Amino acid sequence: MPTDDDLGGNRTRPALICFASRDGHAKAIAERVGDRLSLAAELVDTAALSEDEAIAAACVGRPVVALVAAVRYGRHLPPAERFLTIYRNLVTAPPLALASVNLTARKPAKRSPTTNPYLKKLIARHRLAPAAAATFAGRLDYPRYRWFDRQMIRFIMALTGGPTDGTSVVDYTDWASVDAFAGAVDDAASRGRD
Repeated sequence: MPTDDDLGGNRTRPALICFASRDGHAKAIAERVGDRLSLAAELVDTAALSEDEAIAAACVGRPVVALVAAVRYGRHLPPAERFLTIYRNLVTAPPLALASVNLTARKPAKRSPTTNPYLKKLIARHRLAPAAAATFAGRLDYPRYRWFDRQMIRFIMALTGGPTDGTSVVDYTDWASVDAFAGAVDDAASRGRD
């Protein structure tokens, strides 16, 4: 695993913005965060980091690491879980900014990091203390889903009072909140350099 010395002493690499996305919406959110940062950013799909060593090497020398992780069927995607397991065990980890993307966050009472059950469980399970945390409502896109996924999501929406017609496309994401999260990522990077 590279050390700070391997990177030329205190030279800082760009911010690392990672995402775990099933249907592309978490990726779109991660891209927006990267575009709004005041510092340079590198966007990486966690699924592309196939080796544990690749995750560790990707984090070394970063001013901040941000992870935007989608939830499917009540769980964050496995590549995000694996990423956080490796991140938590880094000897010198950069500050972490963590965002969960889930349709539960479409409800006002489930939009904050302290009230969203998926983000709270993720933080507790990995024993994290992120420098910034956010929850974003995702995008419901029935026409894009495979038949099985469409039926499962319709069932979940029926239970939770969401649209069930099977043709709905609704972007529940509050993009201003995504921009605010990008500001928090910038702040975490600044604090990490102090």
